[in-house]
Amino acid sequence: MTMSTGLTEGLTPADSSSLREMVYHRLRDEILNGRISPRERLTEPKLGKAYEVSRTPVREALSRLLSDGLVERTDFGYAVVVPSLEDLRNLYELRITLELRGIGRAIENPQVRHDEAALAAELERWQEMRDTPPEPDPSFVVKDEGFHQVLSRSSGNAQLTDALVTVNQKIRAVRMHDFVEEGRVTATIDEHMEILRLVIARELPEALTALHKHVGESLEVVMERATQAMTRMALAG
Repeated sequence: MTMSTGLTEGLTPADSSSLREMVYHRLRDEILNGRISPRERLTEPKLGKAYEVSRTPVREALSRLLSDGLVERTDFGYAVVVPSLEDLRNLYELRITLELRGIGRAIENPQVRHDEAALAAELERWQEMRDTPPEPDPSFVVKDEGFHQVLSRSSGNAQLTDALVTVNQKIRAVRMHDFVEEGRVTATIDEHMEILRLVIARELPEALTALHKHVGESLEVVMERATQAMTRMALAG
C-alpha cells in the first residue's frame, strides 16, 4: 500500500517522533479498551496498513508495548497478554509478600535502616503530584511501580527489589486498569504519602499496616479487580 510510505516520506525528526507517539498511544488505547482480541495476530505489515504508516513506527510501538507488558512475542508476531487467573493469584500473593518484606525486615532487625534521604525525595515528588493531580490514565501504573521500587530499595536489599520489579512487570497489563477509574489516582497518591511519612518517622508497624492495606489486605479484592480488568482485555470489538 503506497499510502503508508507517503505519510513518512520527508518527515522531520520532530514529525517522526510525533508519528511514533501517535501509533504507540493508539495501539495501547485499543488494547486497554478491549478492542483488540487476545487471539488477534499483531504484525508490522498489518498494523502499518491499519494506521497508514510505515513499519518503523509500528515496530517501535510494539517494542514499547512489549516493555509495558501489554503484548508478548509469538511465532507469528505479537499478541495481547492475558495472564490466567491462577497466574495472577500467584503473582499477587508474591507481590504482597515482597512489598511487606522490605518493612518487615526493618522491624525484625533494628540495624536495618531505611534510606531516609531517598524516601524524603520520593515524598516530595508525590507531594508535587498531590498539588497538581494527573488525570486518570493507565500509564500512571509506571509511577506507582516507581514508588514501590524506591520504598523497597530504601530498605537495603537489592535482590528483594529486583524480584519485586519483575513481578510488577508481569502484572502491569492488568494493574493499568486500576488507574482509569475516577478517584483512584488521588487515593493512591494520598496512600503513598502516608506510607512514606510513617517509614520516615520510624513508625514501622503502622507503616507495615498501611502498606498491607494499600497493596490489598484481601487477595480476593485484588482478584476481583484483576478479573474485571481481564474481562475488558479479553472482549474484542
